[in-house]
Amino acid sequence: MKLVTLAAGLFGMALTLWLLSRFGAHAILHLVVVGGWGILAAIVFHAIQVLLSARSWQIIAGRDEPQLKLRDYVALRCVREGVNNLLPVAQVGGEVISARLLARRGPGLRRAAAATICDLTIELLSQVIFTLLGLGLLLCLAKRSSVTDELVESAGVALLLGTVFLGSQCLGAVSVVERLLVRIAAHLGWTGVESIRGLHGEIMGLYTAPGHAVRAGFAQLVAWSLGAVEVCLILHFIGQDRSLAHGFVIESVGQAAKSVGFAVPGALGVSEGGFILVGSLCGLPPAVSIGLSLIKRLREIAWGLPALAGWQWMETHWRGPARKLDHGVGLPGH
Repeated sequence: MKLVTLAAGLFGMALTLWLLSRFGAHAILHLVVVGGWGILAAIVFHAIQVLLSARSWQIIAGRDEPQLKLRDYVALRCVREGVNNLLPVAQVGGEVISARLLARRGPGLRRAAAATICDLTIELLSQVIFTLLGLGLLLCLAKRSSVTDELVESAGVALLLGTVFLGSQCLGAVSVVERLLVRIAAHLGWTGVESIRGLHGEIMGLYTAPGHAVRAGFAQLVAWSLGAVEVCLILHFIGQDRSLAHGFVIESVGQAAKSVGFAVPGALGVSEGGFILVGSLCGLPPAVSIGLSLIKRLREIAWGLPALAGWQWMETHWRGPARKLDHGVGLPGH
């Protein structure tokens, strides 16, 4: 896995450098410098998205844990994004780490894992809806072409995969994985894994709690949609004003491209390629699209570095009721 991650990272770096050289590194970096206020605006504005995503997580997790506050989910959401955006891991490493930290805070390993799985699923499905809405706007703003047809087909496949992912959970895929982990743990002598028994039932209980999944999904969809405002703010400060509808299209397709490149650390190069593709359909030169992507990366760094530092603090200070459980799991590296 380390070799695969290294190879994917090198590929992403090479692709990014090629794009910079292909479309003019000097011009792109000049745009980034000119957009200084845009960077600050993106950093500040992202707080609203983090808050909404954290609230979505809190809603689906339920509110019967009095020691868990919204600020805890905000902190965990920051860690989740920081790990996924800045560390050389596939873009699910943040979910694993944040679920473990959440378990320490109070709910226990099974509930924390269930809440994180549900939140990730709802986030993915809301992103698919966000992308479909963006493509619908694109078809209204731009002429139909082979590119738009391929984007729509890709979105349809993503919707199908998202539905399959959710359906597999409802049909008991988690219970199969659960039993497999327990057997492996028994064979290898790991302790504490028994605590995940009943994970499937826990997940179904969270999904079927009255109104929770719908409210959580709505909060996530609003969080995704606000990314369009961030795009418009950045474009304004680099002298490339576009309508909110264009911002919605650019953000929806750009984020979809980033998700497709989940195996590449930080989606290096893949994200930039996605912005170039959709930017061209909205009248943006490639250099501007890359500059937009780089400014968003600077925002990720500005949020991610403090989050990674916060993660290290949480590892030593977040010792809630789940402490015995966390120390009882004899998995490698814990």
